Amino acid sequence: MKFYYKCTECGLTFDIKPNVRVCPACKSAQKANRPLRGVLETVCEGKPEIAPEVDSLKFIHCLLPVERHFFPPVPVGMTPLWSPENLRKQLRLPNLYIKDDTLNPTGSLKDRASYLVAAFALKYKIDDIVVASTGNAASSMAGIGAAAGLNVKIFIPAAAPRAKMVQSLQYGADVTLVEGTYDLAFDKSIEYTDKYGGLNRNTAYNPLTLEGKKTVALEIFTQSGSAPDHVFVPVGDGVILGGLYRGFIDLFEKGYTDRIPVIHSVQAEGSSAINRALETGDFSDPIASATIADSISVDVPRNGYYALNMLKKHSGRGVTVTDDEILKAQNMLASSAGLFAEPSSASVLAGLLKVRDKINEKDSVVLVVTGNGLKDIDAAMKIFEK
Repeated sequence: MKFYYKCTECGLTFDIKPNVRVCPACKSAQKANRPLRGVLETVCEGKPEIAPEVDSLKFIHCLLPVERHFFPPVPVGMTPLWSPENLRKQLRLPNLYIKDDTLNPTGSLKDRASYLVAAFALKYKIDDIVVASTGNAASSMAGIGAAAGLNVKIFIPAAAPRAKMVQSLQYGADVTLVEGTYDLAFDKSIEYTDKYGGLNRNTAYNPLTLEGKKTVALEIFTQSGSAPDHVFVPVGDGVILGGLYRGFIDLFEKGYTDRIPVIHSVQAEGSSAINRALETGDFSDPIASATIADSISVDVPRNGYYALNMLKKHSGRGVTVTDDEILKAQNMLASSAGLFAEPSSASVLAGLLKVRDKINEKDSVVLVVTGNGLKDIDAAMKIFEK
């Protein structure tokens, strides 16, 4: 297998090295208050020597740009794809599944990106990793970094849920609280790595974050034996959505599947830049985010252009839900399926409920549940306080 980076805008290619982040040619077109220009995706040429039905884990690692022996000794991925029978009956969707990434080591899907970033750091003998986050990417990189023996520096909004801060501190990370939004934390982390060095893990800015998250698509395929008809995913920066597309495109281009699912971009009404751009055709000036779903709360989605292009190219759909709909879906997911998810993750059920009448009863549907509800119990209490 041969791996290299390719610019998603101009098509320039680059060797996979620590100092390569975004395309320098397209970076010059970067405008303030707009998504990143020149986001890089990882191209893998060739076909795995092992079939997915023979050894799914080896198959997936064959499609990643870092050799398996560099990955730290922590069980990331291979999370369950299971059947929520009560929800199936309530929604009249007998082929409904949950991809349960709340069972990753730090309780969120973000571990997939952190796992690959940590392996990359170990391969290139890099000791220091820097990341900006609303909370999950921070606690994820801190936890996976601890298992890998890495030093992790975190920039996180002071308003982030305390549970996510506690996680990061327990894992031994150096935590800097930012009096402002995630977008400000993102900028400060870039300034820090420019001045002091280290490997920056920021979503979209580091191409490996997109690549690591594609493993959720590869697992859905290997666990079910096919690509589903619909996938619902919570969207903030757009990197998980981009990773899903990247994974299903790999499978399609290598002949393992004959289709790419309809991917539903589920966003909170108070933070819906990508869905707005899908409706209007492009990004406009940012609107200050205001949503209970902190993990998908961003003013400027850093992977916005890539996510928008993927949605347009592959007939993806945008679903925007209110905070009230998210809280009701969170309670429904817990009380009907026994799965306590944080608000951003519960948004996928809220999205499905909103468009249920547009989905054929026979279609296969996957809800990607990305984070554990214990990460933000204050938000979960609001429905009961009412």
